Amino acid sequence: QVQLVESGGGLVRPGGSLTLSCETSEQIFSTYSMGWFRQAPGREREFVGAVRYNDGTTNTLHADSVKGRFAISRDSAKNTMYLQMSGLKLEDTAVYYCAAGQITAIYKMSSSSEYPYWGQGTQVTVSS
Repeated sequence: QVQLVESGGGLVRPGGSLTLSCETSEQIFSTYSMGWFRQAPGREREFVGAVRYNDGTTNTLHADSVKGRFAISRDSAKNTMYLQMSGLKLEDTAVYYCAAGQITAIYKMSSSSEYPYWGQGTQVTVSS
């Protein structure tokens, strides 16, 4: 059974920073692409970013809406993926989900349908 456990959500003021974590098993972490998605109330789930490690090369992909503010990283010693968020805006408020999938093409990493495994989500609220 694949488990993805997110943590790190919370309440932050506009302009602030927050780091989300997603921990999984070594098998999933070493062989699957992993991504972050978010869903705000009344809106569809949207891609935030993703990371893939293959043959010594790490590829990352970020949504245009978060480029320059959010950064994805991975720690193989902890089997954990991170989403470092800075310059947070009110519109970043959402439930953030971690996902994993066996994705071979980088351009497919932004599609939620490519990810069969999902975490439970963690709430990020940006408010003054």
